[in-house]
Amino acid sequence: MASGSALGGSAGAKAVVTRFAPSPTGYLHIGGARTALFNWLYARHHGGKYLLRIEDTDRVRSTESAIDAIFDGLSWLGLEGDEAPVFQFARSPRHAEVAAELLAGGHAYRCYLTPEELAARRQKAQEERRPFRIESEWRDADPSTWPEGQPYVVRIKAPREGESAIDDLVQGRVTVQNSEIDDFVILRSDGTPTYMLAVVVDDNDMGVTHVLRGDDHLNNAFRQLVVIHAMGWSVPVYGHVPLIHGADGAKLSKRHGALGVDAYRDELGVLPEALFNYLLRLGWGHGDDEIIDRAQAVEWFDMADVGKSPSRFDLAKLQNLNGHYLREADDARLAALVLPRLAGAGDLALLTRAMPVLKVRAKDLNELAEGAAFLFAKRPLAMDEKAQGLLTDEARERLAAIHERLSGQSGSIPVDWTLDGLEASLKAMAGELGLGLGKLAQPLRAALTGQTTSPGIFDVLVLLGREESLARIGAQAEVPAGSQA
Repeated sequence: MASGSALGGSAGAKAVVTRFAPSPTGYLHIGGARTALFNWLYARHHGGKYLLRIEDTDRVRSTESAIDAIFDGLSWLGLEGDEAPVFQFARSPRHAEVAAELLAGGHAYRCYLTPEELAARRQKAQEERRPFRIESEWRDADPSTWPEGQPYVVRIKAPREGESAIDDLVQGRVTVQNSEIDDFVILRSDGTPTYMLAVVVDDNDMGVTHVLRGDDHLNNAFRQLVVIHAMGWSVPVYGHVPLIHGADGAKLSKRHGALGVDAYRDELGVLPEALFNYLLRLGWGHGDDEIIDRAQAVEWFDMADVGKSPSRFDLAKLQNLNGHYLREADDARLAALVLPRLAGAGDLALLTRAMPVLKVRAKDLNELAEGAAFLFAKRPLAMDEKAQGLLTDEARERLAAIHERLSGQSGSIPVDWTLDGLEASLKAMAGELGLGLGKLAQPLRAALTGQTTSPGIFDVLVLLGREESLARIGAQAEVPAGSQA
């Protein structure tokens, strides 16, 4: 039996067509993002097409906010579909049309078994310690015996003998005895299609040639084959990817860092290229290569290199990878991303100038914001405990001397406020006092930033500028010993 395609194209088309089909019942989780990535890469690698489908048939749990979050996450990762997304619920009439076609062709049947009858049979199977299988007397009933006005579901006639096999791109050849496949429901008693029918119809009508998804759908593939064969449609190529586990080998959960894609961006401060690269390497590899950009990923990606074992999510590894991409990122772009993370108002131009020295120390945008906070701190500067401990009486005396030297007081020549000028002046001063440069730099850093860690002290002085630097140094030099800064 063949059927027309509501969306155009066919599953037998030569060009590769993949799809990502999330259910909008929550955020775009990390596993879904990787599935989308693999589908996008496979289509790009083969010069094909990558499509999106929102499987919103669960009207109770599907929400507009979840749909928006999915699109937002995909857009951020650069994984938008090549065509407008398909919404499954809107295609319910098409799904029902196929169910009617299957009924008319004798590949499906009306089943009038009541929920109570099914429950009793399931209970009996449990008591007899045998698998429960649907054995409906309505399977081969003459349509003339169908009781009019009684509720029914439409079940597919699954084959009862032989076996079905799938040559999976990841799992290899997988075989299932047909006796293990139930006559599953394709149309509910209220006339709405089930997931198992809708997925097959949509994949066919969208021209999907390759179904790449998590291996938790492997069993579904054999049920979906029943519908595909009954309709006489082309069977797509399957690739079922092992799921992602936590670092401890357990099923991935929030305690492992399994957050929505938006949380990696908004809460953890991860760059999209870093998450793209990290997801790519979760279950797929190309030799020992760890840093792989989009163009290289498209060139190298092949499902043959996807492992058969679950991959392990490692948040620390993602953060280290993110640090690499921060160091490679454009300074103006980083400044624009960091500015909203600063508690108070910031100067975008100053933040941009500071990025070269800030980003070498950070692993995420939050750390960048923390590192940049001193630039915009108001006087009197808040001191952390370690910085406060550095500001001894002796240190304050040295700060006063530094202030005199850098400001040009007491007849000294004002320093050239550049990296080279500041370095030359303070090194000379340290030599005159018979001190190592650190003895001056440590209290100076505390006075300028309120912390004991920061970019290089000369970078700090240049970024803050002469007026603000001298004001901060003077404020700490003038505070009486023993009082709080």
